Amino acid sequence: MAPCDETQIWNSYSAFDDEIPTVDYSLLFSHDPAQRFMALEFLRHACQEFGFFYLVNHTIPDAVFEGILKGISNYFDPTTLNERKIYRKKGALDTIRWDQNSSSGENREYLKLFAHPKFHAPAKASAFSKIIEEYSKEMRKVVDGLAKAVSKTLGFEEHYIEKAFNLKSGFDVMAMNLYPPNSTSKGPVGLPEHTDPGFVITLIQDVNGGLQILSHKGKWINSYIPHHGILIQLGDHLEILTNGKYKSHIHRVIVDNNKVKRISVVSLHGPSLDKVISPGIEFVDDEHPKEYHGTTYKASLEANGCHLIDVQSSLQDLRILKP
Repeated sequence: MAPCDETQIWNSYSAFDDEIPTVDYSLLFSHDPAQRFMALEFLRHACQEFGFFYLVNHTIPDAVFEGILKGISNYFDPTTLNERKIYRKKGALDTIRWDQNSSSGENREYLKLFAHPKFHAPAKASAFSKIIEEYSKEMRKVVDGLAKAVSKTLGFEEHYIEKAFNLKSGFDVMAMNLYPPNSTSKGPVGLPEHTDPGFVITLIQDVNGGLQILSHKGKWINSYIPHHGILIQLGDHLEILTNGKYKSHIHRVIVDNNKVKRISVVSLHGPSLDKVISPGIEFVDDEHPKEYHGTTYKASLEANGCHLIDVQSSLQDLRILKP
């Protein structure tokens, strides 16, 4: 076999600059019925035809955005690396996890933590912990609003998703990532292809570029989030609940175009751990047979032998095999 051309490997991670829908959060709750109807119809289109969209004009203050991104940059100071190493993987009961990977398959430093229903953060970084807790609370308000809006796009009353997932006690994990510039990475991949469990995934970042999403048409699309906007991706368990009507999508992070380091904050907003998630009876009929097995959210997170803080997808394992 001929030796692999490194240029070909890097070029294989190219993507298109196709348009991604931009949803105006404020219009979803407009006092003007016609305006609200049009906004909800556009959200339905974004959920059904894309599975991901940008969210603008939300309720998170600019200062909270700027505070968490600056706080993460300061926390990942190379001179304090040893202080972070105490959170390296220890076991199944980890509520905070830190690691640093530099290989052909993954290039990032990250800090993960349980954000809800109980918030956990590094004890020795109290100022930083307050910043990320404030961000987590503000983002949950947005997600609660999205749950109401998405419920309406499905044709139900606004508390449908809250009840189906028990979101008030939902299990949220926050991951703060630092991706290196390409000059110091060990390969083009920041984070390999995957989907994420839960209701929705929220992402903010300090510089654009890097995140790529595989569309329903089979094309990789570059994500360029508007200033102080949020990228929303639908989670695996919304796909399960809707029996495939609203789908989660594979995505990845590429670092080959990173001229500088890139910071992102990703939050996975899931059902409560003991909630059984299966296709809703409203989405199952003779023309749309049940596509997924039901199981508790906790069991689905642990299906591949992973710890809860790993929040890895088990969507393929839950698909019902066709005869």
